Amino acid sequence: MAWNNKDLPLHSGVLPPFLYGRGVHNSWVVSEALSSELRFVFDASWTISSFYLVDQEHQTDWNIGGSSASNFERSWEYAGNSHIGALYGSLSYLKVNYRSLVKLLKCDGQYIFVNTTENIVCPLVYQSAGRLWKGRIVRFGWKKNTLAWVEGVKSLGQLSDCSQMVPTKHTKPLDLPFSLETLLSFNADKNNTILLTAAGYSYKDMLMSWVCRLRQLQVTNFIICALDQEIYEFAVLQGLPVFRDPLAPSEISFSDCHFGTKCFQKVTKVKSRLVLKILMMGYNVLLSDVDVYWFRNPLPLLYSFGPAVLAAQSDEFNKTGPINLPRRLNSGFYFARSDGSTIDAMKKVVTHAATSDLSEQPSFYDTLCGEGGSNRVGDDRCLEPETNLSVHFLDRDLFPNGAYLDLWQRKKVRAACVKQGCFVLHNNWISGRLKKLERQVLSGLWEYDTSTRMCQHHSKLVKKV
Repeated sequence: MAWNNKDLPLHSGVLPPFLYGRGVHNSWVVSEALSSELRFVFDASWTISSFYLVDQEHQTDWNIGGSSASNFERSWEYAGNSHIGALYGSLSYLKVNYRSLVKLLKCDGQYIFVNTTENIVCPLVYQSAGRLWKGRIVRFGWKKNTLAWVEGVKSLGQLSDCSQMVPTKHTKPLDLPFSLETLLSFNADKNNTILLTAAGYSYKDMLMSWVCRLRQLQVTNFIICALDQEIYEFAVLQGLPVFRDPLAPSEISFSDCHFGTKCFQKVTKVKSRLVLKILMMGYNVLLSDVDVYWFRNPLPLLYSFGPAVLAAQSDEFNKTGPINLPRRLNSGFYFARSDGSTIDAMKKVVTHAATSDLSEQPSFYDTLCGEGGSNRVGDDRCLEPETNLSVHFLDRDLFPNGAYLDLWQRKKVRAACVKQGCFVLHNNWISGRLKKLERQVLSGLWEYDTSTRMCQHHSKLVKKV
């Protein structure tokens, strides 16, 4: 597809939040452009002189007629795009006569427009917005050589009709909500690792900024646990891999569910329970809260710690001294492998948290490092004696928390973190959701445009070699 931005808009609709390269998007745009009748739409398939090769392993519906049932069954993303395409615009009801779609062809070294159903030929000339093709085509005399050439092309099947762009009805119904099991099988990476986060509706913008950053880093193996129905519906319409947790506390949607409340404590315990469930299903888990900003993908480093090691962020704020002091394990960012030691240890954490009046974070430390730090080893590790699980507190220069080195107070937060070599920066050690949101937006570590509900795109300067 190609178009200019000089005259009228391409179509009159609002662009839905499609996942690009996962089908339906191209077809939706063509359908909207045709139905809006704001632009002259033609088929240039047989004049394309160059194209972009797509990796066969990741190839999806790039062409108009590529919406097959196998794509729908194989990919939740394609199913989600189909669902969105049916909710927005004219694609679900528009009956386009693709036989009459004007085609651009090259004949005897010159480009011509051809309407094969009405035997109309027009030379390629610029048409302003007020002089569109439809209803204003001049019938030119058909020279014998032109007519013979067009008929020859038609006989070869090169002007055959396009298939239906997108099926409006599927033999297999759209599986909403997506189950955890389905999303895990589709989204886990080659190492069987999944990136998990959880959010309620009040954190929808921060969730989207987090997702946008992952997409910039080309990290795709993530899934989202929706803590309320509102965030679930929002995430579905954003094309996100989201599932609803049936055991999440119902009061999460209330405005008083903030840090320190009973509701907040229940919400935090959802995460450790889900991590344990996923580990028992055979997947490694990187748990990351949505207030963790990613500068680069930490998974290659986290894999290096090996089995029976839980690698977690330290919440210690002092610049020097041990980073594994009592209750300094941050349960908002940690990596757990699906092995016997880790699973047994996580069972102990979940059991402890279920009987605690606090959030899940103290349960992590008291269970794995012992109350008062009795299981500490050196300045950056713990060893849980019953399960033989090692807890490694991550280097704070690489994985700083919100209070370390006052990074959030720097004039140029991004530059300071990049210079330091940060993998992530946690937006914690601040009281209140709105203050946290304000700090992240003002720092420039924000990747989501709330007005358009689209990811922000940053232009990159190309240095001369």
